[in-house]
Amino acid sequence: MAQQKEASGFEKQLVGLGKTLQTLRDGENADALVAAALEYLETYFDYSLIWVGLYDRVDHRLFGKGGIAPTSDRSFLRQRFLLQPGDILEQVVVQQRPFGIPDLREETRAGAWQKAARSFNIQGTLLFPIRHKDRCFGVALLGSHLWGVSPRADEKARLLIVLSSLGAALYQIETDWQRQQVKRPDQPLFTLLNKLRSLPSLAQRLEEVVEQTHLFVAPSRTNIYWFERERRYFWRRVGNRQKSGIAHTLMADPRQGASGITVQEVSSFYQSLAADQLVVVGEAQSSLRSDVTSRLMQQVKARSLLAAPILFQGELLGFLSVEGNEPRLWEEEEKNFVRGAAQLVALTAPLEQMEESVERIRTDQALMAGVARSIYSDSDWKVALKTSADQLCARLKTERFLVLLHDRDSGCFEICYQSQPNNRRPVTGPLAELQEVDWQMLERATESIAIENYEDDLKLLAWRETLLELGVRSLLVSSTSMGQQLEGLLVIAHEAPRTWNSSERQIVQAVAQQVGLILHQWQLQKQADQQQRMHTSIQWGLTTMQQAVSVERLETAAMQHIAQVLQVPLAMLATWTPGRRGGRLSAAVCSSDKFSPNLETVLPVNTDPLLQWALQTDGLLPLHVADLPAETRQWLNGPSIGQILVMALRTAKDHEPSGVVILADQEGRKWPERYLNAFEVLVTQLAWCRRHLVLTERIRQQAQELERLNWYKQRRIEDVYRSVGSATRKLAEVAPQKDALGSMRFQQVLRYLQSSVLPLTRIIKQEQWHLRTAPDTAPLAGLLKRTLERVDELIKQRQLWSQVHNQASANTVLGGDIGKIELILYELMVTACTRAKAGGRVDIWCRPIDERWLELSITDNGEVDAQLLLDLQQGRAADLMAPSTLDRPPGLHLAICQALMQQVGGEMSITKLDDERILSRLVLPLST
Repeated sequence: MAQQKEASGFEKQLVGLGKTLQTLRDGENADALVAAALEYLETYFDYSLIWVGLYDRVDHRLFGKGGIAPTSDRSFLRQRFLLQPGDILEQVVVQQRPFGIPDLREETRAGAWQKAARSFNIQGTLLFPIRHKDRCFGVALLGSHLWGVSPRADEKARLLIVLSSLGAALYQIETDWQRQQVKRPDQPLFTLLNKLRSLPSLAQRLEEVVEQTHLFVAPSRTNIYWFERERRYFWRRVGNRQKSGIAHTLMADPRQGASGITVQEVSSFYQSLAADQLVVVGEAQSSLRSDVTSRLMQQVKARSLLAAPILFQGELLGFLSVEGNEPRLWEEEEKNFVRGAAQLVALTAPLEQMEESVERIRTDQALMAGVARSIYSDSDWKVALKTSADQLCARLKTERFLVLLHDRDSGCFEICYQSQPNNRRPVTGPLAELQEVDWQMLERATESIAIENYEDDLKLLAWRETLLELGVRSLLVSSTSMGQQLEGLLVIAHEAPRTWNSSERQIVQAVAQQVGLILHQWQLQKQADQQQRMHTSIQWGLTTMQQAVSVERLETAAMQHIAQVLQVPLAMLATWTPGRRGGRLSAAVCSSDKFSPNLETVLPVNTDPLLQWALQTDGLLPLHVADLPAETRQWLNGPSIGQILVMALRTAKDHEPSGVVILADQEGRKWPERYLNAFEVLVTQLAWCRRHLVLTERIRQQAQELERLNWYKQRRIEDVYRSVGSATRKLAEVAPQKDALGSMRFQQVLRYLQSSVLPLTRIIKQEQWHLRTAPDTAPLAGLLKRTLERVDELIKQRQLWSQVHNQASANTVLGGDIGKIELILYELMVTACTRAKAGGRVDIWCRPIDERWLELSITDNGEVDAQLLLDLQQGRAADLMAPSTLDRPPGLHLAICQALMQQVGGEMSITKLDDERILSRLVLPLST
């Protein structure tokens, strides 16, 4: 009996389940489907609390759809529950799997349901997701008064069947609703196309496009913006706002001065349209950068936007835009309709401009004919180019016309001709070498290259700074030899950003081909002028080197001239003395820090690879910086050095080279044949001139040294002679005495005689051919005493009055070569006493300068040759054959003293004071 009752109950459950599933399959209303599911749960499941909530994906919350509760107040089951991170309900929605809660009253993650569970006295609770195809449509909650309730296997199976069927039914309803909402743009576009065929004017066709687009997309506003090329901005031409029942033109003429959307403010928006891209700005999406999006939306005063370009034959005419006052997600069908409508406008727009285009073509043909006649008939090519520039600039409404010729040697572009208004600055100097990508672009181009806004465009980047400083903002550039190797360029420049249409590009290209004939003739004339200038420059350089009077000036002048003739940023000369291992960079001309070498490095001539390669090569040796080993790069290390040219200084086969000329330029520099020939001639001439000057200087130095040596020995011998003579006389006086006192004086005289002869030993043995510095110290007082003793007889003869004015301390000690300093001081005293007037005075002044130097001056009231003072100050004349006061005494002796004073580390000068006295000044080193 129990088994029959259990079977009967099971059959009822199956029947109820079948009816519910049938209802869920046939239902078309979400509320009815939820009600059917709740009815089944209430009937066939014994739970005190049953609740179903549907999930809102946009707001991430659950809408209560009812159920049963232990109390009569069921308003709680109809509330909306906002899902929070970490809540049990959010986990069910996100993870889409059932959850069991032993006691809902104690579950802190249940949110508002915890409080409701305490009110309803609900403990064990089951949570099931209502899902289909990985999408959650809601949650079912079943609660019991018992703790930790768990459904039986058959109950769980029936629950999953009902809730899965409910999810599938909700999924189907949502799919059908979305399908009904989908817009199909094809039929409205066909209807629009039929209407456009019957409308006579472009204005009416634009109004129809705006109206149909507004009906299909249903935005806040629909507009067509037209593009003004010359001033580069978009102006709103047609909008959907009604006036007298007809869509009206908001701005019939863009030149009235009303504001629009300037390209400069929204450059990336313009670039996207020009590239035939749909611009989309909607809720949480934008195809533009955020800053551009913000400026654009401020201009159109909208929060969402669809903009489709109106393009015809690659030229941007404008764009069709639909605008929303609120953020909006644009559907794909809406995008397709807007793009299609914009393309229909592009097809119909050129009809209005056809007559204008025909007239422009006729004008362009007349312009080309006039340019061709001026080029072929006028013998003066500048006049022909001026005529072409005037006509072309007037046609294109531009300011600048430039003809550029490529210099293959330097890679730069020389300005052959330019035309600009009188109040505009011309382009000065050649334009820089182009980057490889720009060079290839110009050589491969089949039409003129257009730059609409130079500030935003990366083309011709090497010229940007120069042209922008002159106010240029847009360009048209065309090769004068289209399809062949690049020889010259025609550049048309405008001072405001603008768009260049195809007819403008074509006419510039045609004029450029005509100008190419003039450039070819100009190129031939340029080559002839270059040869003449090269010949003149070489001749001048040879003359300059021949007139150099010193090795230093010769080397500097030669490097400057070679750098100028060969047009290189770095020219330097490495020299050494034959027989020595070390060399140096004796002269260098560097016009850029990027080529600057290490001038302080001692060059190992015998081991440096570059120098040895040059010495082993008979003639020129071109190299690349990659060929240089690490040893050479330690001193030839400019970061921009690329190409190198070297040549050794050679005179005759039997002569050993004593230097190497090194030229350096940037990567890719080519050395034309005329430059190589000039370089070889100049280097050879430099070698001969330098050899001549070195030999001359060597002989001159030897003569000077012998003169000084002769003077020094002569004076030294005279001094010894005087000392020995004096001692001999004294010895004669004491010789007869035989007592002890006389014997002691005799010994003193002998010692004095020996000390007087002693300096002759060093002169004879150590200074036979060269002066040697012998550092020593001596008290200042002793030096002055000995000097005065030497000139005492001369002072008495001329009846002079002399006095020493010593401001130094009594124990002042001098340092240096005391022997030479004494003789120099003696020479100055002899000269002063000889020069002073009879009965006059000679004063000696001693004054410390600092702790290292002492000033010793001699003043007299004599007369001195002014030329002698000038020669002592400036040195010998550059022409060694010219007469000089320093070639004979006293000038010769004074010049020798001056040179010796510098050699021992001091200074010597002779000047005339304001009171007509003669000042002989010495700066002497003090003992440290």
